[in-house]
Amino acid sequence: MNPPDKTKPGKREYPDYPRVGVGAIVIEKDKVLLVRRGIAPSRGLWAIPGGSVEIGETLKEAAEREILEETGVRIEAGRPVYTFDFIEKDGGGNIRFHYVIVDLVARYLDGDVRAADDAADAKWLAWKEIQNLPVSPNTLRVLREIGFGS
Repeated sequence: MNPPDKTKPGKREYPDYPRVGVGAIVIEKDKVLLVRRGIAPSRGLWAIPGGSVEIGETLKEAAEREILEETGVRIEAGRPVYTFDFIEKDGGGNIRFHYVIVDLVARYLDGDVRAADDAADAKWLAWKEIQNLPVSPNTLRVLREIGFGS
């Protein structure tokens, strides 16, 4: 295995500092918008769509951009409702990923769902459908906290 590359500022893998991530919880007609992650971390798991906040972006701007890039859906991002740490270590105990993620509620504006960017799939899913999928633990936690599926 190659040693962590410390020369790239803002790199995702083996970062020098925690990265800020944002997600948008979009619920429309008793279904939530989820993506199946196509890249690490959490590759293959269904999760709230989102990604990294870019320099100069607000959380709201980042959420709106990321959801459009990943799903083709335009949203109006609202207030933060859930914040969590995502830290993943490699087999040698090195920090491979470290994100502080802020999930915002969002309102669906328009667009047909399609997987793009780093999403392997994207769908509107009902709570009963989610129960049969590999879903990230933080996604399940936030959906329960906001009362989705109750």
